[in-house]
Amino acid sequence: MKKIIYLTLFAISVNLMAQSNTEVFLLDITSTKDVIELKNLKNISNSAGYDNQPSFYDNNTVLFSSTRNNQTDIKSYNISTGEHFWITNTSLGSEYSPLRIPNKESVSAVRLDDNGVQRLYQYNLATGKPEIILKDLKVGYHVWYNQDILVSSVLVGDKMDLVISNLKDNSNLTVHNNVGCSLHKIPNSNLISFISYENNSSTIKSLNPTTGDIKTIKSLPIPIADICWFSENIILIPDGKLIAQFNTSNDSMNILQHFKEDEINEISRVSISPDGKRLALVSEESPVTVIQKHVQAFNNNDLESLTSFYADNVIVQNFPNDTLYEGYSKLDSDFRALLSNNPKASIEILKRIHKGKVVIDEERLNINGKVYHRAVLYVIQNGKINSKTFIQQKEELPEAEAIVEQQLEAFNSKNIDAFVKTFDSEVKAYDFPNRLYIQGEKQLRTTFSDFFSQTPDLHCEITNRIIIGSVVIDEEYLTVNGDNYNAIAIYEIINGKISRMTTVR
Repeated sequence: MKKIIYLTLFAISVNLMAQSNTEVFLLDITSTKDVIELKNLKNISNSAGYDNQPSFYDNNTVLFSSTRNNQTDIKSYNISTGEHFWITNTSLGSEYSPLRIPNKESVSAVRLDDNGVQRLYQYNLATGKPEIILKDLKVGYHVWYNQDILVSSVLVGDKMDLVISNLKDNSNLTVHNNVGCSLHKIPNSNLISFISYENNSSTIKSLNPTTGDIKTIKSLPIPIADICWFSENIILIPDGKLIAQFNTSNDSMNILQHFKEDEINEISRVSISPDGKRLALVSEESPVTVIQKHVQAFNNNDLESLTSFYADNVIVQNFPNDTLYEGYSKLDSDFRALLSNNPKASIEILKRIHKGKVVIDEERLNINGKVYHRAVLYVIQNGKINSKTFIQQKEELPEAEAIVEQQLEAFNSKNIDAFVKTFDSEVKAYDFPNRLYIQGEKQLRTTFSDFFSQTPDLHCEITNRIIIGSVVIDEEYLTVNGDNYNAIAIYEIINGKISRMTTVR
């Protein structure tokens, strides 16, 4: 079961200004000796823009960073009443990563001023008065060990180092290089956990801030952005739409929660209340929502809004990998020319297929009365369109769907001869975007013969289909050895055979 944590690579960023549209959600936690359940998902930020970095001030109050009027301030949410309160209102900067300071009615937060100065401040809840805690350290993230000692991830160049700060004697001791943003007190211990990114891997480690002792808890082969502790032995690790549960006592890992809700996508931050009864998490805006807003901006001829959905290094290409250009500036100029010359240009979405970060739209593009039928494959990362791939209708091919249907029938009946017959002898099969895993009829036969023989309950149901000339795009619901999952398969037909198959898993 350990493989479930490795489905998605997190984009690890130490730049507080790299903001995407995110929301803070709250769940109730119920637990017995052996079972943890997450229930009653609720959006508690529910506002446009950036809402992130939640922590619990107490069992009834959640703190988080929230954007308003082009600045990011600290907001609180009362769980009992559902009310919000603004804690800060800094006109010359923004605050991030709020935490309660032990034994004080104050909150600490990282403040990034408009002039680029980044420091850790404390804010008195009664007066709102700010006061610098650490003047000489560029703190990215922090956790309080007690009211006099804190542990911080401090920005040094393009990475962060782990620093123990003693506020009584004003000392700062660097104890580890290249760490992440996830800093937590380990329950029922005198230890702090952090994530080390040394040696190109993610390792969860513990630190004793009074002795400086560091020990390894668990090494993982991919980057992870955040964790939180349910108990002294149970770590919760978010991964995409999943939260995994890792038990340090027996080195076991399993899925705690697989969110089906559209609004939960890339979970980036998690936090547990002091009594262990509630979990706060941060999720990026749904890729479907991003694309729908993008289409609306195009139809409204809103250039500024339209281009804001794209990443700086966006790639625009024709399917499968014919790159037209890279970069935001070229995209901006192309859209500017298109919309100025065609103010009534519009897109009508005919069908939409969605899997993870991938959204595929079948669309009818109308430019000055001329209609184009095509599909567009978008990849969304960190709330931005990272790549845009056009699937153009080059020719009419009425038999394309029938060929894919023959392949599907053979697949479901596990008839390897009939299955292979639908493919070209030089067929290539890819995992999206371009990882080749089958080349040629012989490898196709071997791979699927083994798969058919090992999967007695194998079945594929088509839940949505887009046809663009010689390209058929299927949204599939598969049953494989008792498990069910969705996938997207893109088939290219040449000379009556499937010449290329690309799978989005």
